[in-house]
Amino acid sequence: MPSGTTISAGGNAENKTRDVRNFVASIRFAVEGFFAALKHEPSFREDLLFVILLVPFAIILPVNAVSTAVMIAALILIMIVELLNSAIEWTIDYLRPEIHPLAKRVKDMASAAVFLSYINAIIVWVILLWPSNAVWRRISDWFVSTG
Repeated sequence: MPSGTTISAGGNAENKTRDVRNFVASIRFAVEGFFAALKHEPSFREDLLFVILLVPFAIILPVNAVSTAVMIAALILIMIVELLNSAIEWTIDYLRPEIHPLAKRVKDMASAAVFLSYINAIIVWVILLWPSNAVWRRISDWFVSTG
């Protein structure tokens, strides 16, 4: 099979080459999805506020660049999982608007993923800011030197 082709579910080969227009369209769809989540998902807005408040702390804390990156990545993961959770919930509501135990189970599992992403962020931040890592000493040294 030539590179750049795939077999679809129906068995037909279709060309999947990408160009700049595809890339720009993909970015546009992603931005539209982000703003749709902002408009329609209160949980996403809360997560975004949480991230906006904590990212500056991750940046100014006296930890190394890798620790800062891991702390920010843990926060961004919360938003990613919330977007996936919202997409799952909207899909279930669209496909099965009536109450069904399996639909509830799927939605609960997606919510559990969001919960676990929060637990992950808390664990990452606690580990990286644990007093034995000398972060608290560096913070107090910074306050003493600026005061």
